[in-house]
Amino acid sequence: MIHPKDMYRNLAALLGEIDSASDDADYLLSVLARIGTSFTRDLHIANGRLYGQLEQHFMPVARSAMEPAGSAEKRPFDAEAASLVVQHGTYVYSGPAWSRLSLNSVRQTTVAAFAVKDEIRLWIFVFELDEGWIREEIEFCFNAIRSQLNFRLRINAMNGAVEQAALIQLSLLPSTPPFIAGYQTAARCQPAGLIGGDFFDFSVLDDEFFTVAVGDAMGHGLPAALLVRDVVTGLRMGVEKEMKMAEAMQKLNRVIHRSTLSSNFASLFFAEIDNWGNIRYVNAGHPPPILIHGSQARHLLSTGTILGALSEAQFRRASATLEPDGVLLLYSDGVIERRRDTEEFGLLRLEELAIRHREENAMAILNRMFQAITEWGNPPAFQDDVTLVVIKKSPYGA
Repeated sequence: MIHPKDMYRNLAALLGEIDSASDDADYLLSVLARIGTSFTRDLHIANGRLYGQLEQHFMPVARSAMEPAGSAEKRPFDAEAASLVVQHGTYVYSGPAWSRLSLNSVRQTTVAAFAVKDEIRLWIFVFELDEGWIREEIEFCFNAIRSQLNFRLRINAMNGAVEQAALIQLSLLPSTPPFIAGYQTAARCQPAGLIGGDFFDFSVLDDEFFTVAVGDAMGHGLPAALLVRDVVTGLRMGVEKEMKMAEAMQKLNRVIHRSTLSSNFASLFFAEIDNWGNIRYVNAGHPPPILIHGSQARHLLSTGTILGALSEAQFRRASATLEPDGVLLLYSDGVIERRRDTEEFGLLRLEELAIRHREENAMAILNRMFQAITEWGNPPAFQDDVTLVVIKKSPYGA
């Protein structure tokens, strides 16, 4: 099965390669062609077609290169079939009753479709399914594509939406980490563009413990900014209500899974750290933070899937200890995946860098790492969001 994050990256690349068009129909035709070249093998799809709404009918706009030459038909998309996909968003038409939707005259072929819309118009993407297709993968991928296209169509109609989203994001994230007795903290989030999907947050509610979170909302722009808002707000509400960590994550996961006004997936590491260095955490599919004690490193691995992928996902709480003079390093995948030619910066290089500079203060460690990451890239401009959070436990008596 396609891993959700791998699929989402392929989708982000697909949408990123398509140039903006002044007309939405032209943009959707480009998407149709790119779906054909990017997902044919993984999803076992063929013969892609695009229908646009004309009064009460969905008429053919164009076919993709997957469709056999001369096979395009001028008849509208079946009205009963159209009502189903508009109602459900994504629909798989299986069984003999729907054979009329297929262009294949040799054998009966299952057909799948998804609908997208802006404020006033509707379009339907239709694909035939070849042998080997899996319903869960079709529905998952088509729903993700549909979600992103709906955002793109809405964003095209919103003047100044990107700037507004940037202000939303800046207003939510702390400009600097708070003062925490017994700890040194430093954090920096560098988006690749005006709006990124990375975020970090701190909460200090009493004298005995604080919380820290680092996450990555899939995608960029307004959908990512809205998801950052949802996650940060949800975490803060959970902390203030003193909810159990796993329970708070499960509720947040359900909110994101049902969301229609943001991206649908996010990785998240969330931890509670007390005065004695005890760490209780949940890692929802986020790159594993690195815990440094002397020259030894431990990775705080995932304890659950990424947020939003499954409506009833379960999250397990785990624990660790941050000893005096120990360093906890949290980061986003933009750090370890930064490339020089074909070589990534990598987790091992990040770990070695943290160990080498562990005796410096938290801000110095952060600056060392950002310098190394920046110099590694080719070109030096960031191609993905980069976030680092450094937490160092003060020695006893400090």
